[in-house]
Amino acid sequence: MKGMSSIARAALLVVIAGGIGLTFWLLAPNQPSLPDNSISMNDAHIMTLTSTAFNEGGVIPTKYTCDGENINPPFLISDVPEGVVSLSLLADDPDIPQVFKDQRGIDSFDHWTLFNIDPSISVIGEGEMPGTAGVNSAGNLVYTGPCPPTEYEPTEHRYFFKIYALDTQLNLPEGATKAEVLAAMEGHIIAEAQIMGVYDRAGGGE
Repeated sequence: MKGMSSIARAALLVVIAGGIGLTFWLLAPNQPSLPDNSISMNDAHIMTLTSTAFNEGGVIPTKYTCDGENINPPFLISDVPEGVVSLSLLADDPDIPQVFKDQRGIDSFDHWTLFNIDPSISVIGEGEMPGTAGVNSAGNLVYTGPCPPTEYEPTEHRYFFKIYALDTQLNLPEGATKAEVLAAMEGHIIAEAQIMGVYDRAGGGE
């Protein structure tokens, strides 16, 4: 290494060490080192929301829409963090026609609003309503399935199902709106996850 600058020598050492699968920081003067208590993303458990009825970005089966039985799909909740007091589950469609957004003063159609769900629940079966029911955009306290109008483009809409892990119970009554649930959750969200499915009445579901 004679004749090499100190930076070049350090870089060479990093390359050599990298051969055994380790990652190092090349420290310049005054650059802080990685903290001793750091955790890689691979070590962290991230809460997930999945469904046995459809995959992320997949087609929601007709059974769970207005063209079928109009019941909610089944969901699996995994890796809920410690210290969670309640869960909230919200489902909406942001792709409703602009004319409806303008008429109603909304930015999405709310299909399902649930809150104060027991955090020990890991499975929500089809047609099940755990927790306290909020009101959806149809004015009901139940799940309302995808039903995109065929006379407006795009005819395929996206449906987002979002789960929130909270450090508190929400002091809200049955029939609370999604907006009220979101406002009450502010500052209390420990973790969140979502799954998105699509449905097109013009193209048919599964």
